[in-house]
Amino acid sequence: MSIKFKLKKGDEVIVLTGKDKGKTGKIVQMLPKRMKAIVSEINTAKKNQKPDNNQPGGIVNKDMPIDISNLSFYDPELKKGVKIGYKLNNDKKVRINKSSGKEI
Repeated sequence: MSIKFKLKKGDEVIVLTGKDKGKTGKIVQMLPKRMKAIVSEINTAKKNQKPDNNQPGGIVNKDMPIDISNLSFYDPELKKGVKIGYKLNNDKKVRINKSSGKEI
C-alpha cells in the first residue's frame, strides 16, 4: 500500500516550521515511504564531495529531505500557505484550493 499525499512533485510549497520557516520552493522529489520531500533551496546542508570524472571535489550544498507535515501548498495570490481539497469535475478528481475554491 502506498501513502497518498495532496502535495505533488513540482508544487510550490511554503515551510511552516524549522530553520527555513516562511521560505518557499518547488518540490524536487517526494519520498513517500519516509514521509518526506526534497524542496529546492530549502533545508540545505554542506557536504564534502570527492572528485570524480564529471565534477571536481569540494564542499557542496545539498538539499536534504524535510518532513511533509512541515510543508503547505503556497498560493502566490494570497502569499501564504493554503489547504488542498479534492473535487469531482466531470468524473475526474481534481485538486482545489480550499480557501478560494480554484482548481490547482
